[in-house]
Amino acid sequence: MSVSNTDDVIDSRDVIERIEELQGERDSFEVDGEENPGAWAVQNPDDAEELRVLEALAEECEDYASDWRHGETLIRESYWQDYVQELLEDVGDIPRDMPHYLVIDWEATARNIAYDYTIVDFGGIDYYIRNC
Repeated sequence: MSVSNTDDVIDSRDVIERIEELQGERDSFEVDGEENPGAWAVQNPDDAEELRVLEALAEECEDYASDWRHGETLIRESYWQDYVQELLEDVGDIPRDMPHYLVIDWEATARNIAYDYTIVDFGGIDYYIRNC
């Protein structure tokens, strides 16, 4: 399982799964037949950094999203407006047969919906997560 701050949309359960996977690797890491979690970070610096960033993200998100463990959506800031449009179309707030001459200000709509969300940092990239 891979979770990256290049993803437009991330499910919190994927973040949790990746953290658990990395923690398991760290906690069972052996050197000379002995478990040595401390040596894991030295041998796997990229994984150790990924774990640090994901744990920081999870900690920050748990402060805002009460359903973090059951599934919250994180939306990359650069994808926010597209996400809002797709969401409103999917839930039926935008009629499928809307005349082509009607125009929706998606930028303003996304800004209005953002009031129900908080921005969290994922490795230097901002993501929206719904306040609960």
